[in-house]
Amino acid sequence: MVTLPAVEEFAGELAALGWVSDLLVAGSLATGDHRPGVSDLDLVALTDGPVDAARQAALAALHRRLDAGSAAGLHLGCVYVDSATIPDVHRTHPTWTHGQLVQRILSGITRAELVRHGYAVFGRPPGDALPPMSDDDVRAAARAELTGYWAWAARRPWLWLDPTLADLGLTSMARGRHALHHGTLLTKTAAVEAAAAPPWLIGQLAARRRGEPVTSPRLRTALIAWRDAHRTVRRAHRHTTWTSEARSSD
Repeated sequence: MVTLPAVEEFAGELAALGWVSDLLVAGSLATGDHRPGVSDLDLVALTDGPVDAARQAALAALHRRLDAGSAAGLHLGCVYVDSATIPDVHRTHPTWTHGQLVQRILSGITRAELVRHGYAVFGRPPGDALPPMSDDDVRAAARAELTGYWAWAARRPWLWLDPTLADLGLTSMARGRHALHHGTLLTKTAAVEAAAAPPWLIGQLAARRRGEPVTSPRLRTALIAWRDAHRTVRRAHRHTTWTSEARSSD
């Protein structure tokens, strides 16, 4: 269990609000794969009651202050979930990410990270606060991400000229394939080694994961990443169809 000073300060600020009951750690910090200066900090706060406009304003002010101070450069993000709505997997929640407050669901992958690897900075352990995630639940969560956002991105090849998206896509496709096959989660570092890319690009992905300022050829990388996404999304759609047909024949 790793706790960073900025996370401890953040936890103290949230606890002082009086309506945040739990602060839980997901993502690479939970799985032991956190890379300072490279990885995001993925946190989930459970609240007593809805996070209304007044509460959202207080949270935005808190995050801006931390992002300009102790959390500068740490990419500290947090999803704020009303505890009463945890079972609703389609509900959106106020989410601080990359300098703004948006509305997002608590994804199945994040739920799996919390239940299987996460821990509490304060409050209940994740396994006591959230429902369990079976291997089939993890597969379903991976399918949802692949056939949702990544299917949308795969239909827009020009987006992959963004080097950040290309890197994220290659690791996300590797993680998605692993989850579909095994029903377990793969860290981003392990996903780099499993990426569907030539050895030279895997080496450059690994260097960037270590925080080294390595640049890959933009067009070639975009094409490799987009093709991988296109193939993996198709596979996820087939997997969904096969699962549905198998269940209907039972």
